[in-house]
Amino acid sequence: MQSKELPHVIIIGCGFGGLEAARSLAGAPVRITLLDRSNHHLFQPLLYQVATAGLSAPSIAAPIRHMLRRQRNCTVLMAEVTGIAKAARRVSLADGQQLTYDALIVASGATHSYFGRDEWAEHAPGLKTLADAFKLRARLLSAFERAETLASPAEREPWLNFVVIGAGPTGVEMAGTLAEIARHTLRDEFRRIDPAAARVLLLEGSERVLQAFQPALSAKAQQQLEGLGVQVRTRCKVVAIDASGVELEEQGGERQRIPTHTVVWAAGVAASPLGRALEVPLDRAGRVIVDGSLNIPGHPEVYVIGDLAAAQSHEKDGSSRPVPGVSPGAKQMGRHAARQIMARLILNRPGGQTLPPFRYRDYGSLATIGRKAAVADVGRLQFSGYFAWLFWLFIHIYFLIGFRNRLVVLMDWAWAYWSFQRYARIVVDDSKA
Repeated sequence: MQSKELPHVIIIGCGFGGLEAARSLAGAPVRITLLDRSNHHLFQPLLYQVATAGLSAPSIAAPIRHMLRRQRNCTVLMAEVTGIAKAARRVSLADGQQLTYDALIVASGATHSYFGRDEWAEHAPGLKTLADAFKLRARLLSAFERAETLASPAEREPWLNFVVIGAGPTGVEMAGTLAEIARHTLRDEFRRIDPAAARVLLLEGSERVLQAFQPALSAKAQQQLEGLGVQVRTRCKVVAIDASGVELEEQGGERQRIPTHTVVWAAGVAASPLGRALEVPLDRAGRVIVDGSLNIPGHPEVYVIGDLAAAQSHEKDGSSRPVPGVSPGAKQMGRHAARQIMARLILNRPGGQTLPPFRYRDYGSLATIGRKAAVADVGRLQFSGYFAWLFWLFIHIYFLIGFRNRLVVLMDWAWAYWSFQRYARIVVDDSKA
């Protein structure tokens, strides 16, 4: 049992940042309540592998309670937060409960952004949760099944056109994997269609794919995508999405319509709506603007971390730069918030002013394109191709949660490499249950 006399720390969200904050406070003389709408921590960088039938869900997810079972100062509640009263230091839950806190860490992450066109979500699903991955997997695989039932090429065409919108890491990885599925995984499995004839298009509004990478690596990534059979179109804007296709506007203003029933949205990210509940300044993406201690204005007991935070990395030379929305950044922010709480609540240093401001350590960027194809930007090293793919593979295995998941993923990937097969291809239609 936890003593109610100890300071109470509430953590909202068990993504990379929230989990790291909880673990960093293990053994500290505090009571921790970790709140999350789901019962599992998700290794989101590999979520697209579930959506494309490369991995099963348990391989990239782990029950939160099991992960923190030995941390006696932490209580896990599966609950949805509906409000935050800063003045009263109180969090409201959907079931009517209200919890008071001495320190609050908000790490509720991000969701999809359709840039004001939310009606597109029905026809162009994004990928943030396991539920998203299951629905997308069903849609992708069912497209081939539907095409097999149709007699004429004209009827099949919309079902064999796959459009991925957004050429960031998720979009690039999704497009490359879809091309591999069509050309290798499904070979010889159909009688009326040739899956290799499927058309995979990757659409990007800017001038190149993988904008966060060096231009040379972006060019190599595009070459590798095209080598897999992906049609890459940059400098084109999506102006309409409906049940029967996507309408594009090229740089010169010319419009084109692509008939398709399968669209994947990887173009926009918006901060969790919970950021608005804090009633503090937000940036254009809805992220909460925080100071060097990761606090909101006027409330040194409230910390915002991860994808919800518009944080700056405060460099030793006095300059600052934005912290990217990647898992290492979220984990580092989680540790920093935990140190601040230790200083303020336990060492009695109000606001933790004696601690240096947050500084992000950039360990580089990775993106895989497909089989033996990837790009890596690690410090002064930039490389691509087979060795970048191997580096991406082992880095992701290393950071997975739990030995069992690492072993299973390694075995699944090894089998897929030699056999070209993906065995997590079961589709369940809930509407017919």
